[in-house]
Amino acid sequence: MRPVDLAREHGLSTQAIRNYEDAGILPAAERTVHGYRTYTPLHAQALRAFLALVPGHGHQTATSIMQAVNRGAAQDALRLIDESHGQLLDDRRTLQAVEAALGDLAPVPQERGDTFIGPLARRLGIRPATLRKWENAGVVRPRRDPQTGYRIYSAADVRDVRLAHQLRRGGYLLEQIAPLIAQVRSAGGVTPLESTLRDWQARLSARGRAMLKGAADLDAYLCAREP
Repeated sequence: MRPVDLAREHGLSTQAIRNYEDAGILPAAERTVHGYRTYTPLHAQALRAFLALVPGHGHQTATSIMQAVNRGAAQDALRLIDESHGQLLDDRRTLQAVEAALGDLAPVPQERGDTFIGPLARRLGIRPATLRKWENAGVVRPRRDPQTGYRIYSAADVRDVRLAHQLRRGGYLLEQIAPLIAQVRSAGGVTPLESTLRDWQARLSARGRAMLKGAADLDAYLCAREP
């Protein structure tokens, strides 16, 4: 089988096939007497496994998985898969936490707070610089003490920061979070975030399904490699 034959099935270039081999994603190819690469059905199965792993695990992890399998370290490959599944579970728990947090949201009375940037950052396990960055992005708008100039976070500000923290863990960008928080701030409710949560859930479900597909193709490749 020529590189072009392997590439054609997936709409890839022959250079991509050579790059995958050089990266250890595919096992080393045999060479003809003239130095041309020749591939086998085993290489075709390896390529299918890698391409199936990418949507669920990401390119970097999928590459590491295939490299481990091809060097005979199947246990390392399985550990990487376990870690990836663990991350998906963490993301699902994060989504559940966001949903629970949003479910508890209610209009917060405008009252003076006594939470400052340092204690709030420590409570969330982030750096004060992160909170300042979120402020610059319009995610949160703490008041300033007129005497000291220190930032003062009210109960509503803390709510906004917690929401932003959860959404950042869910993979959302600040430019996506800022308008959502602004709507929650003005509306005092969770309706503006309902479509975001549905989209987040759909993306997690798609990752889970992709992991199943990747597992099936990887298992087929592992079986094909067995003596």
